[in-house]
Amino acid sequence: MDFLIAILALLVTLGILVTFHEYGHFWVARRCGVKVLRFSVGFGNPLKSWIGKDGTEYAIAPIPLGGYVKMQGMEDTSLVDPATVPDAERNTSFACKPLWQRSAIVAAGPGANLLLAFVIFWLINIGFGNTGIAPVVQDVVEDSPAQIAGLRAGDRILAVDGRETATWREVNMQFLARLGETGALNLNVAPASGSQPLDIRIPVEDWLGAETEPRPVADLGIVELLVPARIGLVETGAPADIGGLREGDLVLSVDGEPVRDWSHWVRIIRASPELDLRVAVERAGGAVELLLRPAAVAAGDGSAFGRIGAGVASAQPLDLLPPDSVLEFRYGPLEAVGSALRETWDMSLFVLGSIQKMIVGLISVEHISGPITIAQVAGETATIGLETYLGFLALLSVSIAILNLLPIPMLDGGHLMFFLVEAVIRRPLPDVVQAWSLRFGMAMVLGIMVLAFYNDFNRLL
Repeated sequence: MDFLIAILALLVTLGILVTFHEYGHFWVARRCGVKVLRFSVGFGNPLKSWIGKDGTEYAIAPIPLGGYVKMQGMEDTSLVDPATVPDAERNTSFACKPLWQRSAIVAAGPGANLLLAFVIFWLINIGFGNTGIAPVVQDVVEDSPAQIAGLRAGDRILAVDGRETATWREVNMQFLARLGETGALNLNVAPASGSQPLDIRIPVEDWLGAETEPRPVADLGIVELLVPARIGLVETGAPADIGGLREGDLVLSVDGEPVRDWSHWVRIIRASPELDLRVAVERAGGAVELLLRPAAVAAGDGSAFGRIGAGVASAQPLDLLPPDSVLEFRYGPLEAVGSALRETWDMSLFVLGSIQKMIVGLISVEHISGPITIAQVAGETATIGLETYLGFLALLSVSIAILNLLPIPMLDGGHLMFFLVEAVIRRPLPDVVQAWSLRFGMAMVLGIMVLAFYNDFNRLL
């Protein structure tokens, strides 16, 4: 069932994104007087096609990884020489249109994806509002970068690198924007003591650049949420089971040291392979003392860590927080416009910055994902709820827009680059230059696709 949901979510997601992208090209082309020969969603021989009243062939093809709009005066991805266009077709030929119209037609595809993201963010803001968690530090790991820098439990993060942060989501986004960098994270915090806000500087070096699933807040030693050390599933025959730990037990202390939360409990267990631990738990309203001996598990570097074979009891994050930590943002239709514009802009800058860092090697190219990962995430977000799925769809739409604007021949950004050169030298690039550039661009695009599939399969293994 999960597989079917993932496939269905992938088809719906790519169908929406491709249709909007190609319709952007189509809509502007028609308004510039260009004759559109075919509008295809998907690649390959059409599964279904029909001729519209406007004379355009509309097609649905089996390979859902893209689509295309074929226009008169443009064969495949190359521009027809305007001198060879028959007089009868000059008024409706893409090749014979002014440079600004050709540029507008090409830019309209990515523009449609950005517009789609804006509309989705606007709908989320007016339909669901925005629920966030105030960035109040619940705990700080001992000897972590955050503690060494001076951050303490109860401090509220007001801004990161000069950007105000009203919620943990905004803090995370600001941290993610610094992945792979060397320097310092600059935090402005309101201390728990109630004194004046102070600035905290946390040094970082090549920060999480090699991580494919970075968790920047946790890496700094900051605890966003105190999850009670309440036991969920206990594996039969595991040290937890042998020692008498039971589902529903709340861990109170280990060797007399109070256990603050689940992450603290995990750190104690991992640091105690093959050691006897006196564990006090709360069970049925009373206190019970147990003796646990974590098994030793070999780590990749030759060291060992402890494991007992027990999981955390499930709980809704919002139920674990004080009511005043949960922030509700509600927007009217006009207020939502500004918020949606900011979210679209911020997401665009984040995607562009991530691409730049991958190009220069600051972060791993393993972040590039293909259709398998998209299917998995689309399926997961769809089962969580409409708001979560729409947020993922908006992120993907922004990513497609930014990727298509890269100056790579074959992509929309490559055509815009050719048009910019044409504007400067006042004539199109020679055919041979365009031909070789398109071959180079095709090789680059195919290489990126191969890398994306490779990363997808690696994540499955």
